[in-house]
Amino acid sequence: MLDVAIIGAGPTGLACAIEAQRAGLQCRVFDKGSIADSIRRFPVNMTFFSTPEQLELGGIPFTTPNLRPTRTEALQYYRLVAQRLAIPLQLYTRIERVVPADGAFLVQSNRGQWQARTVIIATGYFDNTNRLGVEGEDLPHVRHYYTEPFEYSGTRVLVVGGKNSAVETALDLWRHGAEVTLVHRRDNLGESVKYWLKPDIDNRIRNGEIAAHFSTVVRRIEECRVLLEHTSDGKTWWHECDFVLLQIGYRPDAELLERCGIELDRQTLIPHCNPETFETNVPGIFVAGSVMCGCQTWNIFIENGRAHARPIVASILQRLRASVRSVEARPTSHA
Repeated sequence: MLDVAIIGAGPTGLACAIEAQRAGLQCRVFDKGSIADSIRRFPVNMTFFSTPEQLELGGIPFTTPNLRPTRTEALQYYRLVAQRLAIPLQLYTRIERVVPADGAFLVQSNRGQWQARTVIIATGYFDNTNRLGVEGEDLPHVRHYYTEPFEYSGTRVLVVGGKNSAVETALDLWRHGAEVTLVHRRDNLGESVKYWLKPDIDNRIRNGEIAAHFSTVVRRIEECRVLLEHTSDGKTWWHECDFVLLQIGYRPDAELLERCGIELDRQTLIPHCNPETFETNVPGIFVAGSVMCGCQTWNIFIENGRAHARPIVASILQRLRASVRSVEARPTSHA
């Protein structure tokens, strides 16, 4: 039986595994994809906002000649961490639910089940996109993820959103020969846009190199056109395009959390948990990293999510020691 089952092999899940191993706990990390699978699916040319030391795990230096690491460097680094520290991994295993069983848990997956005394859920939010909820959103030329620009060279692309993902996507597409239009429901770009991107996108819009419609929403998507509406006056018009890239954010896997018995705030999808130990309403199940922030995905990142590992493992140690003392204190029966 595992002392700790960790769901999610991203930086936070790996940080939890490192703390658990150093505490002498038997653990295993499960993920439905690869190591740091969300980072693997980031845009191929992405550069992190964080500096290398803010992404480090287990005291292993993150070396790079750049001020800020790239996606590829991060993937190489986290693979190295898992390998060097011999973290037990169960990859390409989709966890379906966690069920209490005889004082422990059954961790059930598409590839079998495991017993664990405690469980840490560190699944992040990148696998679940926000949706517009409009007709045509599931057409094949509509994408919720962006990886690289060459597929779109020489085409007309409508990018929906106003934060970092949308801005980076719009700039990357423009630099690789796409005709780009940016649509955002608010009257200006988000304040969280990276400081080196903001003047770049402002200049592209000012020069007419990237078209932009603010205070504008998508009402309907068809094969080669999108119905837009200006929210201030209700004016609608059809915008012709070849692709639609919806860069409107992400949310945690609420269904998995609920199948594990975890209560969520219905509006924010933030799981109920102890703010000091991160233990949920289900005793023995903990949440860590950005899965804790629900729809408020701007609150938790790698640099502060990795810090959840230490208090969680300390709480688990306390729980397991209390369980041992309880067993030892039971009176023995004599035949």
